[in-house]
Amino acid sequence: MRGVASKVGKRWTAALIAGGLIVVALGAGAFAQASGMAAGILKVRLGGDTAETRLVIDLDRSVSAKLISDGALDNTVVVAFPKVGVASDIKGAGQGVVRRWTMQSQNGGARINIELAQQARVARRFLLPPGDGVDHYRYVIDLRATGGAVAPRETAALSTRSLQVEQAVRRAPTVIRADRPSGRKVIVIDAGHGGHDPGAIGQNVHEKVVTLATAKALKARLEKTGRYTVILTRDTDRYVTLEGRVQIARRADADLFISLHADAGPESVNGASVYTLSEKGEGRVGKVLAKDDWLMNASLTGGDRGVGQILLDLSQRATKNRSAVFAEMLVSEISDVTPMLRRSHRDGNLIVLLAPDVPAVLLEMGFITSASDEARLTSATSRARLVGSIGDAIDRWFSRDMKIASR
Repeated sequence: MRGVASKVGKRWTAALIAGGLIVVALGAGAFAQASGMAAGILKVRLGGDTAETRLVIDLDRSVSAKLISDGALDNTVVVAFPKVGVASDIKGAGQGVVRRWTMQSQNGGARINIELAQQARVARRFLLPPGDGVDHYRYVIDLRATGGAVAPRETAALSTRSLQVEQAVRRAPTVIRADRPSGRKVIVIDAGHGGHDPGAIGQNVHEKVVTLATAKALKARLEKTGRYTVILTRDTDRYVTLEGRVQIARRADADLFISLHADAGPESVNGASVYTLSEKGEGRVGKVLAKDDWLMNASLTGGDRGVGQILLDLSQRATKNRSAVFAEMLVSEISDVTPMLRRSHRDGNLIVLLAPDVPAVLLEMGFITSASDEARLTSATSRARLVGSIGDAIDRWFSRDMKIASR
C-alpha cells in the first residue's frame, strides 16, 4: 500500500494515499502481507469487533467470487476466487468474529477459508473498484455475529432459526436483522403512501391503491420462482413512516429495496421513471441511522467520528453504484411494456433511498393524473406486464456475473 499509515484508535487505521484520507479497515496486528501472495492478491486485512468484522482482500484486478460455505455447518466461511493465483498457501491471525484465515490455491484459482471464533454469518460481499485515491480493487467480506463463541475447529452443525425472515422482522423490528433462508435473496417492496396518506389522486383512484396492488402482484411473481424472500413494508391500507420503510429493509438485511409510486403532474404528461439517490440526498443518511448503528458506532473508529463518517461514505458510495446498475436494468426492461419519460433514470433527495447498505430504487410507474397512465395502472393485464418486467430486471440483476455486489 502506498502512502503513510497512521493508527486511529485500537482497531481501525487510516492511510494517506494520493493526498487524500481513506479508511482501509485495518485492525491493529491484523494486517498480513506474505511473500506467497501473487498473481492477483496483494493483501488481506481485517477490521471491526466481535459484533461485526470486515475482511478486505486487495487485488490487482477485477474478480468474481463464489460463496462456498457460509459457516453454518463447520464454523468456517469459504469463498472461492476463480482464475486468481496464489503462489503458496498463506495464513493470518484473526480479529473480532474471525479466529484465523488461510488462503489456498485450488482448482486453478484461490480459496480463502475463514475460521470463525463465534457464530456468525456473511452479512454482505462486494467488490470495490479503484477510486478515491486507491489504485486497486478490494473484495470485501462483512461477517456479523449471530451467537456465542465456538470451540476451535468445532464441526458440529450450529442451530439455525426456523422462523422466516418476514416473521423475524415483524416480531423484533427494533433489535435484530433477520436470518435469511439459505440461498434466497431478500427483497423489500415498498408500496408508497397508505392510510391517511393517499398519495397522488387520479380521476378514479388514489396512488396508495395502485402501489399496494402492484406490490402484492410483484411479491407473488417473485415468490413463485422460489429464489426470493419478499417482504412488504405494508400489506394493507395503513401508513408507514418514510424512515420506518428504510428500517424494515435494513433490519431484514435486504439485498434490494424497491419503492413503488405513481407520479402527478399536468394531464398531458405521462410515462414511468426510476429514481436513485442524489448526491444531495447522501448527506441525509443520518436520518435513518440509529445511534448504535454499526456504521456510526464510535467503537469501530476508536472514538474518531471523522473516520466513522468516512467509513459510512465508502459504504454508501458502493451501495449507490449498485443501485444505479439495477436502475439501468429496470429502465431497460419496463420500457418494453410501458411509456417512459424522456429522462427515465433520475436522481432525487428521497428518504426511502437513504439506506447506506441496501441497494434501492424508487419506481414512478406512471402519472396517475394522466388518463392513459391511470388506465394502465388500474388494469390487471397492464399491471401483470409491468410486474413481469420488474421481475425480469430483478432476475437479471441477481443472475449476472456479479462483480460489484453479492451475498
